[in-house]
Amino acid sequence: MALIERTIQVSWQHRVLFTDHVFAPANTTLVDNLSRDEHGAPRRALVVLDESLAAAQPGLSGAIECYFKAHPDGATLVNAPLICKGGEQTKASWSSVSEIHAAIDRHHIDRHSYLIAVGGGALLDMAGLAAATAHRGVRHVRIPTTTLSQCDSGVGVKNGINAFGKKNFIGTFAPPFAVINDFQLLATLPPRDLRAGFVEAVKVACIRSREFFESLEHDAAALAKFEPEAMRKLIRLCAELHLDHIVTSSDPFEFGSARPLDFGHWVAHKLEQLSNFTMRHGEAVAIGIALDVIYARRAGFLNAGSASRVLGLLEALGFELFHADLQREGLLAGLEEFREHLGGRLAITLLRDLGVGFEVNEMRLELIREGIAELAERRKS
Repeated sequence: MALIERTIQVSWQHRVLFTDHVFAPANTTLVDNLSRDEHGAPRRALVVLDESLAAAQPGLSGAIECYFKAHPDGATLVNAPLICKGGEQTKASWSSVSEIHAAIDRHHIDRHSYLIAVGGGALLDMAGLAAATAHRGVRHVRIPTTTLSQCDSGVGVKNGINAFGKKNFIGTFAPPFAVINDFQLLATLPPRDLRAGFVEAVKVACIRSREFFESLEHDAAALAKFEPEAMRKLIRLCAELHLDHIVTSSDPFEFGSARPLDFGHWVAHKLEQLSNFTMRHGEAVAIGIALDVIYARRAGFLNAGSASRVLGLLEALGFELFHADLQREGLLAGLEEFREHLGGRLAITLLRDLGVGFEVNEMRLELIREGIAELAERRKS
């Protein structure tokens, strides 16, 4: 057999920036990053804006247009921001992706132009997929506008939409050109959505950093009241730990089966589907973490004190740890769907200690059922 084989290595610079009032004319964070492109052609930008955010902040679309007019050398805004649905509804079909593809074609957005998405994690997932598949890759800038996306999904390298009743069945791995977190864009979020991102901080602290976990315990009362400084600290540290994991795990595009950042997610993804996506992703992840923590304790992997601290922190932050859909027949099918999504081998992250995650390749159904029953009893007490 004749064989020619070469190793291809691709280097990415992944940047996450933190600022306030990103679209204030005096703030050059965005245009400075667009100007990192040394390509000689004029830079063009298409902005996609989350519909719910546009409604909550009616002056934002106009502010974006004024911003680009104030910085004509940064990039040319090709049109008024394209308003797209946010939330899981935008990930329910290919139609939103097609709408962005059509705008990319209509406004001649090429591989040296920019698709800038301003919105929550679902919009960023969908717009990132559109960017990654137009011209085999248009430069994508994410401006996350929820705590969940500023902490977690917005700083990652994954894009996708749902299909066939499964989360993120269609998607790509494509690092964004830049991520810009603007704390002021969280101002109009209701408490339920402000809280949602906290669970991703608990998740990454559990699997990577006991120190961060203890910091969250210390700040729990302030976070429950949404005090700004405590929230800023959580978002910054959570984003940094997520980025560190992506860079240091040696598997940023998930060629293997282990996905520590999906701790608690096999349950969460199925709960979202069973609730017809009335449950927020963060709410479902909180329940998923709680169930897997109880499982780890019952299986003898995690001591009772540490398990109690995780459950107590989630409750102190305002999360409910039980939902009726946990007891639905279809929940355990989530394990098989998760196995298939991972590539054929089940790999579930559990805890040995606070800050120490590890992988198992099977789950005992009787312990899962016992854990569900325990969460039901915990709610009653």
